Amino acid sequence: MFARDLAECEKTERRVVCPENNWESTRLILKEDNMGFSFHITTIYEGKDFDMHYQNHLESVYCISGEGEVESRETGQKHQIKPGVVYVLDKHDAHTLRATKELKLACVFNPPITGKEVHNAEGAYELLD
Repeated sequence: MFARDLAECEKTERRVVCPENNWESTRLILKEDNMGFSFHITTIYEGKDFDMHYQNHLESVYCISGEGEVESRETGQKHQIKPGVVYVLDKHDAHTLRATKELKLACVFNPPITGKEVHNAEGAYELLD
């Protein structure tokens, strides 16, 4: 058993800020924790939108606060994001995420990330050992 404090993790290398200044993410559970998934608290800054395509990972995202939308780049289908909504990228979906009000999200990745990944040109994380 272990416990981690979000505020304490935000002061470490577990907090990652996007170089383009679109988001920040604190990775509370990583591959090294041997849980079979990783768990992050991610903030998408107000007014930001960007494309992602997790070709190597499945992701579920729960909205804690804020407002926005996620759009499938394949079908054009849009889902509104607000507190209490979960969206699931269960088919390695190419998507666009938009924050109309700063979004605070709880994200689960499978397989787990190591914490060293950065988005590649397609908006995906590469698989790292």
